[in-house]
Amino acid sequence: MASALVQFRADEAEKIEAVQICERLGLNLPAYLRMCMSRLVQEQGVPFSMRLVDAENPGIAAMKRASQIAAERGISDMTLDEINAEIAEARKQ
Repeated sequence: MASALVQFRADEAEKIEAVQICERLGLNLPAYLRMCMSRLVQEQGVPFSMRLVDAENPGIAAMKRASQIAAERGISDMTLDEINAEIAEARKQ
């Protein structure tokens, strides 16, 4: 496959921020741009979203979701003893 050089101008501050975001996602900016072009062609549109909010710590996101579920079900104020009792009762079944 022949390669082509693609150049464009961007705001310097925006480029710096983009580089920092890519680094936090484990990418460099050229790799991200190649990925965008490939997916754009494959999907014939913009097919994906990469956000640091989701990528930063999936464990924390899971804990926040668990807290939300507990609040919805009215069990967010259970003590550790109550939680352990629930677990013990579930194990008996």
